[in-house]
Amino acid sequence: MPKFAANLSMMFADEPFLERFASASAAGFNAVEVLFPYDHAAPEIKKLLVANDLELVLINTPPPNYTGGARGFAAVPEAAERFRYDFKRCLRFAQALGAQHIHIMSGVASGTAAKTTFIDNLKWAAALAPNQSLTIEPINPYDMPDYFLNDFDLAADVLDAVDAPNVNLQFDAYHAHRITGDLTATWEAHGARAEHIQVAGFPGRHEPSGPKDGCDIDYPAFFEMLDAVGYRGWVSGEYTAKGRTQDGLDWIKPAK
Repeated sequence: MPKFAANLSMMFADEPFLERFASASAAGFNAVEVLFPYDHAAPEIKKLLVANDLELVLINTPPPNYTGGARGFAAVPEAAERFRYDFKRCLRFAQALGAQHIHIMSGVASGTAAKTTFIDNLKWAAALAPNQSLTIEPINPYDMPDYFLNDFDLAADVLDAVDAPNVNLQFDAYHAHRITGDLTATWEAHGARAEHIQVAGFPGRHEPSGPKDGCDIDYPAFFEMLDAVGYRGWVSGEYTAKGRTQDGLDWIKPAK
């Protein structure tokens, strides 16, 4: 089985955010990700990570949480200055928390200028933080309309153009299924670039289980495939539980 992490922005949602670290640890997770941790002081979060023996796998840029606002700025031509300012803030946060990856959100944009801007900003970020892993993630156009990075082939083109060892793919299986309808083929085409994986069921974006639970994605088979190809990164549950998160964690347990 892969090594699993919990997305604390979505899982354990019936608990106050700062209590979710202990709950994740108690549930058997050794790592967590937090999409937008910026509402709390970094030392406060660091204390909880240490106390619960948790690794922080990933945070997103930009700060603060974009809820109700922009979905990132990295591909927005007129927002290049804002992206670079926000990235520096995010980088300081990531370094204080020991975050393994920073997911750089492209934002809402389109066209050649957007692609050029995205590539230039990623090259700049990669050079500014050569020891920090940076990821980009294709997000499906149904959940996030008009988001620039909405296709895996586009992500591959961008990564080839950036050509930096610390900029790689964040592979979200839920988004891959919604974008292409063929998770296995998408992984075979692009999985070699993946530094981090996220999972959620489809439809509904609930527990990443399998067909016997009404999930269109066969996650047991997907996890077996990850083992077979030697994937060594984290696989993070990024989903909203149908009930209590603790009651739906069979997906992280080896099959009997």
